[in-house]
Amino acid sequence: MTDSLPAAMLPVDWRDATLVGRILLPEGPTPVLVRGGEVFDMSAVAPTVAQLLAAWPEKGAPAGGRSLGKLEDFAFQKSWEGQSTLLAPIDLQVVKAAGVTFAVSAVERVIEERARGDYNKAQAIRDDLAARVGGDIRSVVPGTEASAKLKEALIADGLWSQYLEVAIGPDAEVFTKAPVLSSVGWGEEVGVRSDSTWNNPEPEVVMVVDPKGRALGATLGNDVNLRCFEGRSALLLGKAKDNNASCALGPFIRMFDEGFTLDDVRSAVLDLRIDGPEGYVLEGRSSMDQISRDPLELIRQALSEHHYPDGFVLMLGTLFAPTQDRDTPGRGFTHKVGDIVTVTSPKLGTLENRVTTSKDARAWTFGIVALMQNLVSRGLLKVETFKADAA
Repeated sequence: MTDSLPAAMLPVDWRDATLVGRILLPEGPTPVLVRGGEVFDMSAVAPTVAQLLAAWPEKGAPAGGRSLGKLEDFAFQKSWEGQSTLLAPIDLQVVKAAGVTFAVSAVERVIEERARGDYNKAQAIRDDLAARVGGDIRSVVPGTEASAKLKEALIADGLWSQYLEVAIGPDAEVFTKAPVLSSVGWGEEVGVRSDSTWNNPEPEVVMVVDPKGRALGATLGNDVNLRCFEGRSALLLGKAKDNNASCALGPFIRMFDEGFTLDDVRSAVLDLRIDGPEGYVLEGRSSMDQISRDPLELIRQALSEHHYPDGFVLMLGTLFAPTQDRDTPGRGFTHKVGDIVTVTSPKLGTLENRVTTSKDARAWTFGIVALMQNLVSRGLLKVETFKADAA
């Protein structure tokens, strides 16, 4: 069984979009460029996506490549239906993530916890904080004088937490989400730890940044989170976030051009749907216009004093936090094996994955050494290429 790409998971205006991705051809993983609705094998031009993006021109798209045909003629199988050949659209880039980037949801969760479910009490706490801050707490910009006042008010009321520090303080939470080459793509299984009892998807926009720090485009991501681990201690963030098959990206990177700009990212709406094997359905939404820090500011903080010679991608966080009960009243939502998770945004397409455990997900065995060996065997690594990159 196959899915037609344009019908199932591409941007609504895919015929006019410039897309970059990776396809598993018989000879190995191959960077592709889609321009004018035609798919080009770019491996002879740039053997990796990282190199293709590092050489991306200020305007337009790279020339060359071998035509593989019209995108509308492609169809890819999902891994649970056959051989998956659409890979995560990045390769050598570091996968970073920003957490607690929607301050409104972080502050509201603290208020609701204090109010213990009493709407009127929650509104009273909200009004009191607004009076002391001098404005709507939901509009407070992190790192400003207003956020400092809100912090003082929350501390005075015993409401402060380490999550609020990164939500409204000057420094964003930025962490490494997954090792290089470990991300899964559209149609692959996404993993949660087998010993996790409370977990959920996190639908996010993912910025794609080159070695010079240029924001070149965006894709969709699922930053799978284990709330039972992180909830016990923030120091368990690594176990909560970085597990086999726990980072899904795709289907393609949409490159910035006249038809898709950073403002489209800033206004993007992500719809999420979970279809459980028992007939359970959960729907949610994350709106980027509610984010507390601009995507470029988050990129700046991710760059910090680092160097990313192969570029990086940055997951921007989510407003989505499921509370709908699944089995037991009052226990909220957690994944089950077999859940189908779809994340959709009109200009980025749809990322679809099926949930399994990290233990049972496809083992990650194709790392950097394997990729280099494959590229050498195909005659794609040339000394001149690396001399040019070093220069």
